[in-house]
Amino acid sequence: MAEVNNLSGQMPPHEAGRDGPEVAGPSFSTASGPGRKGPRRRKEAEVNSLNGLLDTLCQEVDCGLNPLAKDHIFGVEILRAIGRRSYGPLLLVIGLFSISPLTAVPGMTWLSAALTLAVAGQLALGFKHPWVPRQMLEMRIAREGMTKAIASLRPAAKTIDALLAPRLTWLSRPPFANLIGVLCVVTAIVTIPLGLIPFAPLLPGLAIVLFGLGMTARDGVWLILGGVAVVGAGLLVHQIALRTLG
Repeated sequence: MAEVNNLSGQMPPHEAGRDGPEVAGPSFSTASGPGRKGPRRRKEAEVNSLNGLLDTLCQEVDCGLNPLAKDHIFGVEILRAIGRRSYGPLLLVIGLFSISPLTAVPGMTWLSAALTLAVAGQLALGFKHPWVPRQMLEMRIAREGMTKAIASLRPAAKTIDALLAPRLTWLSRPPFANLIGVLCVVTAIVTIPLGLIPFAPLLPGLAIVLFGLGMTARDGVWLILGGVAVVGAGLLVHQIALRTLG
């Protein structure tokens, strides 16, 4: 399974020879000059379940426990907490965003599709360390909305985690992991026309959630379910196209 340890918005050293512009982003480095102590970094918790992901996010946003906490958090703060080790949690966060009420805001569905393309495309190409767009790092998210979303997912997370287990783990490793990336790219492309129809993008968004859960827990059964959801989303687009053009 591909590991992630570079979410600074810069291309990793071993990818420096690849074509394409290098886009800088906020640095996670805590190095400091001689005689000065840099800020202590929070130890990154391992995320291997949906509840584990929610716990990590809750720790980042304080879950409403701190009345002095800022009103917004940035994408870079979330990624620093959960996205440095693997593609799974990163895809899971994007998938949960794509099926959340936040996508009721015009353009948010296409934003989630663009984020999926940016991350899944690199997984499909076999990049060990994903480059994250500056826009994703600088994205502002309302703390109150994030807290409510986390609370609403808790009941379902308990049930889902009970069904997760390391099974068919070879499906979460290359070359099958690259195939998962390709399917996620297809899902993002399918989302673009479906974004014009209310509630239609929920099916491809669900597929990304399933892939994220499967990659996070190394559960091939959930990866297969994600593939089934992609097929369903493709059939939905096909039916809509037939009715529109017919």
